[in-house]
Amino acid sequence: MSAPRIVVIGSLNMDLTVRTSRLPRPGETVLGSDFYQAPGGKGGNQAVAAARLGARVRMAARVGPDAFGDALRASLQREGVDASAVGVAGAHTGVALIVVDAAGQNLIAVYSGANALLSASDMEALGWEPGEWTIAVLEVPDAAVVRGFERARGAGGRTILNAAPARPLPAELWPLTDVLVVNEGEAALLAGQPVPDVAAALAAARILQGRGPETVAVTLGAKGAVLVDRAEAWHIPAVPVQAVDATAAGDAWMGALAVALARGEGLLPAALFAAAAGAITATRPGAQPALPYLGEVREVVGRVPQPQRLA
Repeated sequence: MSAPRIVVIGSLNMDLTVRTSRLPRPGETVLGSDFYQAPGGKGGNQAVAAARLGARVRMAARVGPDAFGDALRASLQREGVDASAVGVAGAHTGVALIVVDAAGQNLIAVYSGANALLSASDMEALGWEPGEWTIAVLEVPDAAVVRGFERARGAGGRTILNAAPARPLPAELWPLTDVLVVNEGEAALLAGQPVPDVAAALAAARILQGRGPETVAVTLGAKGAVLVDRAEAWHIPAVPVQAVDATAAGDAWMGALAVALARGEGLLPAALFAAAAGAITATRPGAQPALPYLGEVREVVGRVPQPQRLA
């Protein structure tokens, strides 16, 4: 079977992470026990996740004319991601400042920098192919995502939107999105109602599905995920693990789902594959360094608790 083909429209950040015993409160300083710097950004994380899981990946992004930008482009290339559409913009490379506590929970502040300069016109230089899947995240301007999805759809491709960070979507993006992935906070904002549990996640997913996407996934952290399409709905429990750092677990989940769908797998096996990838990532420190490889995910898929079919 040929490798699935994926384009990622998204962000590239350098992650600067401090590990602490607990997360600081407003106005408080907490001393850290460790520091590490690693490539990140939701777009970059998802591109690397997909590449490590066997996809042929191209990335459309912007970095700055600085050492962080050089390092991020070089890192993508080492991971086998085609970075020829990662351009240099007139702003500093994006940076994420991350604090991770002993339980693996985090606080993140992001400076968008060059990510904010990715434009709709940048999408014109990318050639899409039939059968190619395009992932986009919202850490870049809406106009770039909309134009990228228009071009992907025009070439006969499919689209996956990770609507993160949370914000209202432009009206024209809804019908261009085949698969929508959100966490509980993003689902609550977009659906206009709280998402405290699995039943509420299913209700929110149905509301969002009614706006255009064929498939909607709502990730719920330790509660797993709810996925719906036109034919079925599932609750996929999370794999029980000792979490170390949840920073890129959602990106691993997203990249794995895209790879499985691009391979032609159905909703349930794709969701199980995603759950395994996300669980592995949460047990490791950092963003891209924590992302698993295909063999690792295949070993863990069998440990995903029994899915529940939802009405």
